Amino acid sequence: MYRKIVFLLLLACSIKYSLGQDGWRLPKVTEPIFKNVQYPITKYGAIPDGHTLNTQAIQKAIDECHAKGGGIVRVPQGLWLTGPIVLKSNVNLHLETGATLLFTKDKDQYPLVKGNWEGMPQMRNQSPISAENASNIGITGNGIIDGNGDAWRLVKKEKLTASQWKKLVASGGVVKNGNLWMPSESFARGYEMKDPGRLSPEKDVAFYQSIKDFLRPNLVVFTKCDKILLEGVTFQNSAAWCLHPLMSTNIVVRNIFVKNPWYAQNGDGIDLESCSNVLIENSVFDVGDDALCMKSGRDADGRARAMPTQNVIIKGCTVYASHGGFVVGSEMSGGVKNVYVSNCTFIGSDIGLRFKTTRGRGGVVENIFIKDIYMKDIPGEAILFDMYYMARDPIPLEGEKRELPKVEMLPVDETTPQFQNIHISNVYCNGAKKAIFIRGIPEMHVKNILIENSVLQSEQGVDIQEASGIKLKNVSVYATKADVVVDIVNSDDVQISGLKYADGASVLLRAAGDRTKNIRIEKTDYTRVKEKVITELGTPSAAVQLH
Repeated sequence: MYRKIVFLLLLACSIKYSLGQDGWRLPKVTEPIFKNVQYPITKYGAIPDGHTLNTQAIQKAIDECHAKGGGIVRVPQGLWLTGPIVLKSNVNLHLETGATLLFTKDKDQYPLVKGNWEGMPQMRNQSPISAENASNIGITGNGIIDGNGDAWRLVKKEKLTASQWKKLVASGGVVKNGNLWMPSESFARGYEMKDPGRLSPEKDVAFYQSIKDFLRPNLVVFTKCDKILLEGVTFQNSAAWCLHPLMSTNIVVRNIFVKNPWYAQNGDGIDLESCSNVLIENSVFDVGDDALCMKSGRDADGRARAMPTQNVIIKGCTVYASHGGFVVGSEMSGGVKNVYVSNCTFIGSDIGLRFKTTRGRGGVVENIFIKDIYMKDIPGEAILFDMYYMARDPIPLEGEKRELPKVEMLPVDETTPQFQNIHISNVYCNGAKKAIFIRGIPEMHVKNILIENSVLQSEQGVDIQEASGIKLKNVSVYATKADVVVDIVNSDDVQISGLKYADGASVLLRAAGDRTKNIRIEKTDYTRVKEKVITELGTPSAAVQLH
């Protein structure tokens, strides 16, 4: 035990911090520096006609730049068709204004390689841009990187208009169940299997080749790299996740635009997985899945890796279409901690602040600090913590039916996930389905969450289930369709101070469940509701105290 304590103290001392303008003690991130030596891809035979495949020419430029000590591989204006390329140490791939790096639809150009997908070791098609064990690498400039993802992705009929669906089906591919379009039979074979890409001894090359189209590549994957810079560039139309730094350190993402169709399956913006010391600032995301997402591996694989995503700064970012603006999980089995999010705007994101996990993950999410968040037109929850994640879109499609999860108390072990010690302040939301939703599991409550100084305009109010140590301080919940402003089920140590709410609510607070206790409300106007408190389903009236 003594050695472990000493190790943790030494580790804490080795992390460099600086005092930010907001008073947070922020981690310092080391940026790469590149030699000002130019390697234009035209020198190596690249042709910008959108037809000629330039893979070899671009890779030659990268290889020579690396071999000579590094510099700038310059991509001039033009339409540059290419297959997958590999970045190497000390190389900055710089796209000038008017330059589009377009990755080919020809899937034969993408060899199958061992990689990682959704937190597990898997066989994948090689990513359009990748690097492994590299340091001092960058993608900068003002150009566009296009992954040609439409050639790879499944599309749900419900997400298209009738004419769009008709056009897509006429283009070829395979239609399953009348409402799922898939690009090929190879994709359809993989879709019918459980984790077909997962690496295992009984699967040979022929097997993976038979489902090759299903093993979609992420657009940019940097694995075990240090000192990464992504700046100024537009990353768009990925087959799966757009940006995927994996087990990497000292990452700077600045002034980029990440764009995927809103219906893009798994079309995440950026997924930091088991990464440390990261700065993401002044960037825009308009994508088909989660936008700014923190991950650290899935289930037993993530716990065995034991590498949390930590020491992350996110500021000045804007998110449009997405399943979540800022997101933790659901693959967070190695933990997520020390994350600082400020001055971000979410417009039209399904959920604003989204924390998701499920039994089996394990992992601890803690020490997350969020402030100055501005939201508009949120179809789901402004703020959500959910430990019953079901791997579905957060907003049900038309006609889709969903059942509530079965509530049962299970033993606590290494597979039990945890959300704790999270501070959220200055959140302003104009339009959401629900203001706040907190749902833990009976054996492991969501714990120690402080939400303060916020104004949330929504249809429904606050829903707290299986939670402990929840504090709402100076929170205004203007819920237009809520009979109950705050609903609490089987939760304890909930403190509400300075709550403001809309006229028309029947009940200020409803408490239910025989495990609900120690609920306190103070500095709140009780005159504008018909009933202050209702207790039911085993909650004693003494469990709720009004002051």
